[in-house]
Amino acid sequence: MAVWRLKRIVAIHIFILLVNVFAASASESGISAWNGHTTPGSTTPTAFTPFYVPPGAKAYDSFSPLIQYTGDWETVYSSGYYHKSIQSTNQKGATISFTFKGTGIEWFGTCDRNHGIAYVSIDGREHRAVDAYHDDDIPLKQQRIFWDFNLAYGTHTIRITNVAHRKGSSQHTFCDIDAFVVTRGVGSKHQDQSSIQSSQQVSSFLATQSLESLQWALTQKGTTGVHAMQLAIISSSHALIVDKVEHNPLTISGHPAWGALYNLHTHAIKPLNMKSNSFCAGGTFLRNGTLINVGGNPIVEGHTSSADFGDLDGLQAIRILPPCDSDSVDDCGMYENHFRIRMASPRWYNTVVRLSDGSAMIIGGSKRGGWMNNATTNNPTIEYYPPKNIHGSNGLPIQLDFLVRTLNSNLFPIAFSLPDGRIFMAANRDAIIYDWERNEERRLPRIPNGIRVTYPMAGTALLLPLSPSNHYQPEVLICGGSNVPDDKASYAISSQDPASSQCSRLVLTDKGINNGWQVESMPQARIMPDAVLLPTGNVLVVNGAGTGISGYGNVLHQVGASNADHPVLTPTLYNPLAAHGSRFSSAGLPSSSIPRLYHSVATLTPAGDVMIAGSNPNLDRSEIKYGTEYRVEWLSPPYMQMKRPELSGLVAQINFGEEVRVHVTVPLGNQGEEKVVLMDLGYVTHANHANTRLVYLECSRVDDVLRIVGPPDGGVYPPGPGWIYYVVDRVPSIGIKVMIGDGESPPVDKDAWENLLENSAVDQYGHLKGVKGADVSE
Repeated sequence: MAVWRLKRIVAIHIFILLVNVFAASASESGISAWNGHTTPGSTTPTAFTPFYVPPGAKAYDSFSPLIQYTGDWETVYSSGYYHKSIQSTNQKGATISFTFKGTGIEWFGTCDRNHGIAYVSIDGREHRAVDAYHDDDIPLKQQRIFWDFNLAYGTHTIRITNVAHRKGSSQHTFCDIDAFVVTRGVGSKHQDQSSIQSSQQVSSFLATQSLESLQWALTQKGTTGVHAMQLAIISSSHALIVDKVEHNPLTISGHPAWGALYNLHTHAIKPLNMKSNSFCAGGTFLRNGTLINVGGNPIVEGHTSSADFGDLDGLQAIRILPPCDSDSVDDCGMYENHFRIRMASPRWYNTVVRLSDGSAMIIGGSKRGGWMNNATTNNPTIEYYPPKNIHGSNGLPIQLDFLVRTLNSNLFPIAFSLPDGRIFMAANRDAIIYDWERNEERRLPRIPNGIRVTYPMAGTALLLPLSPSNHYQPEVLICGGSNVPDDKASYAISSQDPASSQCSRLVLTDKGINNGWQVESMPQARIMPDAVLLPTGNVLVVNGAGTGISGYGNVLHQVGASNADHPVLTPTLYNPLAAHGSRFSSAGLPSSSIPRLYHSVATLTPAGDVMIAGSNPNLDRSEIKYGTEYRVEWLSPPYMQMKRPELSGLVAQINFGEEVRVHVTVPLGNQGEEKVVLMDLGYVTHANHANTRLVYLECSRVDDVLRIVGPPDGGVYPPGPGWIYYVVDRVPSIGIKVMIGDGESPPVDKDAWENLLENSAVDQYGHLKGVKGADVSE
């Protein structure tokens, strides 16, 4: 094992050992955790099961005349079943068939040690083996055994055959039919798959064409299982998906999952056993490659949707995902221990950014759920993870006046770590540079034309590529948002209020700041867009709506529950190096038929295409217009169809300023400009891409040996994981994951940590479970 990797493993174990040596005291707070609304009946506690019929779907119980049984089936009665009965068989070869019209199907039944494998096929296609075994004598009832939401709109038939066995048992096992839930959908909801160009089928002819002659390709493949509210690439093979607590189809331990690992190659999904409600959390990677997921919302019961999910209060949570780089993710999972690892104060809609020392700054947010921030709910502070003793804080939050001045529209503030180590922040219509080591703010010119750019008037932003050719001069780009006043009552705001097409750029040097913001316009106005940096240095803008604002259930003229309307279905490409006025183009970019509104995400992948997922402007899973979206799309730039350069022999770690040499293969005919880019693919949620970063590295090539020089310091690239792409004539290689810096844990101040635990409460809103009249919306 490489010495650096051994040191990294030791460092991670020391880090976890340190956080487990502290204990905390619990106290209660009398502050209500909510200031929004709920749906009727959602606060009535009932026995929990995954069974759920979303708005727009329809349930059929086991007695439905549309379900045809063959073989020996027995009716079993119990109050724990849907409509108090199921059909059950242990006969091998017994079957059912059910013909339905729609775009999705779910089968609910029972799981325990007496249940086993059944074959499921839809429309006569090859069957899939589904196992209802659960290692417990106490049966789990109304469990989702099988689901498929990826059907073309129309008439389908599901057929289930009992195999009547399981591994390790000689007895015939049971198969139960409790109910089916049909996602009815509409004819236009699903794309015509035959008309979508596939980026996976690259002919030798295409590989020899020029980049200009090739087209972008859009494919729809895979489903996330849990709604993709938050998204991060964790390895060459997997992405992390995090949602709020709701009735997702993917289940774990007998309840819906709200976290998953998505295989980028096979599209398989593994549920994660999340403990606390990660609703509207933020995240980042740390210096040692650990990912933290920070903040969220309180316990679901009586607040978010249906009662008794069994989750913990997430407002102060810090969830830890240790590095998970293997293609097998069987041993990967989130770690939580709120008595030993937590924030000092509750935060919902906070931004998390990695600093130049590899630790995390946690910025702002709201102390409790709701919609628009206000002086009562505002958390106008920052804190650090691991906790720091800085400016006399001794691990506790530090007041940031910027977060007071920017009320009300200041949730998920835009933030980027700059090459000099300071932090750029933007919220509402204002921007600053914050020197966290001196606790000093430098005010910047206001964002032009009254455009607000943070939740719920959410735009998107990026730190544009950093290059040694101009001494890593930082420049920010902010696109979209709204000019709706943030003191306007919700009943006076409409889903039809126009979004903004404005993009604003600011060079963050003295001269650039004096020159002010440079303004240009996207081809279409967007609220809630996502901006994705490509290895070529261009920016892809996707997702969002043309009217309304972020959230659901708040404004006039809601569409379903959505506060926004008129989804923008065509991406646009932005070239930062082009002349002002000619930087945007949508030429050749395919349009999607899937609306991507509130709670949508998009990220670059190691392969170089863009993963697009999510959209859920709803309190819980829904199938009404602008319902909960689980389908994944892949937007492939033309370079995906070219023969691409290759890297081999790249080391797994590059220190600051270190020279490394790797072997490369350059396709014949690709003899243009060569670049090496180092990228942080970020942690993406709510149009916020705080840690996304592209740094051009110094490089030179002699024959097939490429010399690469690591970034100069942690300001230019905060220490932690990154991705190296070798770009030749605007065609990038597949990205290779590397550790930048020493791979050690970020600095841990044990005294500051202990002081935080002694002076903060554990899950301070957890005692509100069961409080009547509590409310939430977004």
